[in-house]
Amino acid sequence: MSEKKLSFKEMCEKFEVTPRTLRYYEYIELLQPERDGRARWYGPREVARMTLIMRGRRFGFSLEEMRQWLEMREQAGSEAQLKIWVEMADRQMAELTEQRRQIDEAMDELRQLRETAASELSQS
Repeated sequence: MSEKKLSFKEMCEKFEVTPRTLRYYEYIELLQPERDGRARWYGPREVARMTLIMRGRRFGFSLEEMRQWLEMREQAGSEAQLKIWVEMADRQMAELTEQRRQIDEAMDELRQLRETAASELSQS
């Protein structure tokens, strides 16, 4: 029994990405679909990689970080990949924590300015 493969269009629909995005991921070697003439076919490996790429993007990782991490498994095995993942996750969580602190600070300042403006309006 052959593995289910997705067409280019199906892959775009499944991951809600544009054709340009999918082509770019191929260009930077994140994905390597099978080719049949001009048609591209994405097997389970590519679908799994795309799932990880989309998750990584959601967490704020760069495409280059994701490319290197995905290649790590093929070059050094899953244990090395997991070790790098833990390091990447720790670093990203620290960055997201700092971003949250900055957002909270900006929201507090905005809230204060809004309350001052609202107070001035009610006095006039």
